[in-house]
Amino acid sequence: MMTSFIIAGISICVILLAGLAGGIYLVIRARNMQYWLPSYFRLKNNKESVAFSPDQPRHIFIAVCDHFEPEWGNPTKSEALARVDRWCQEYPARFSKFSDSRGQVPQHTFFFPQDQYAPEYLDRLAALCKQGYGDVDVHLHHDHDTAEGLRQKMNEFRQTLFDRHGLLRRDPVTGEIVYGFIHGNWALCNSRPDGRWCGVDNEIEILMETGCYADLTMPSAPSNTQTQVINSLYYAKHRPGERKSHNQGTLARVGQTPEQDSLLMIQGPLRLDWGNLKWGCLPRIENSDLHAGRPATLKRFQHWLAADVHVSGRPDWSFIKLHTHGAKPGNIDTLLGEETEDFHTALRQEAAQHPEWKYYYVTAWEMASLIHQAEQGQTIPDFEAIHTGQHLESEIQV
Repeated sequence: MMTSFIIAGISICVILLAGLAGGIYLVIRARNMQYWLPSYFRLKNNKESVAFSPDQPRHIFIAVCDHFEPEWGNPTKSEALARVDRWCQEYPARFSKFSDSRGQVPQHTFFFPQDQYAPEYLDRLAALCKQGYGDVDVHLHHDHDTAEGLRQKMNEFRQTLFDRHGLLRRDPVTGEIVYGFIHGNWALCNSRPDGRWCGVDNEIEILMETGCYADLTMPSAPSNTQTQVINSLYYAKHRPGERKSHNQGTLARVGQTPEQDSLLMIQGPLRLDWGNLKWGCLPRIENSDLHAGRPATLKRFQHWLAADVHVSGRPDWSFIKLHTHGAKPGNIDTLLGEETEDFHTALRQEAAQHPEWKYYYVTAWEMASLIHQAEQGQTIPDFEAIHTGQHLESEIQV
């Protein structure tokens, strides 16, 4: 009789454990975590790291990369313009009182969608950027596209931004107009399993051909477009016959020259947040997205640092690439509201307690340039060199 009870008890435990395992599996699949969890746990054990402490000198670069879509939700033209006007008026008013370790005000990079272009939007954003509050780069939503279609879109749009609005920049060596890129719907390199929202397998080739200096799309979790590579600065190249070529690549490294046909990929932090549980037991995903109900906070900042995104061999330079949809209703209130002001205040106070580290508000362009400085062996960031173009010959791959 006792043996029967023991066997029954063991059977019940096995069933419960199997159910638990099955439940966890379903949660993982529902959030598309199977794409990146193996890399996450492997990196936690193997990645070169420097513990963050008051005694450890560290340079921390923070870039906010905005999928800036004034026509999100199909508003009227006047409503869309009002969103842009709000940014242009409220951003300087709220954030000019803050400055980083070099005396720079918070920077915002507006990745503007080619498919929503209207000159009145860009005229306004260009004026804001000329005041010193950020930069404009390129965003794109497309579907069932072709290589030629993509090439035409990128060439025409970068020329318009440069000629009509005084945006973007030329490489002083090649004369090429260069731009940073974020893919709409996260579907870079035709990476969605169903093939929607892109269509161009060799997108990296076209981007490089048309002057892209870096892609800043990732992370995309919980989307099924998320790459296996996470929390990394790396170079990806087109792999003939395959989609999602950026699913793997070569890490950016001090002293290493990237291959000519590879594109710099700048990823933002992606982690499990065990301090923010769902149903009291499952960690939520920290994917560096700023939105309504999820503003920047000092607690999130510690997560972003812990993701340890850096150039291999230069772990004391931390790169924090954040993303948002800043023209979306709700998000705009958070990003231009008291919660974001509170973050900058808290960051300033935290920095005052840690004299051994410096933090910098940077644009996407500056972040890419600093990555190249780290590759070239710099130990102190040189912002003057970035803006005089002294180092561009070795960093632009076009």
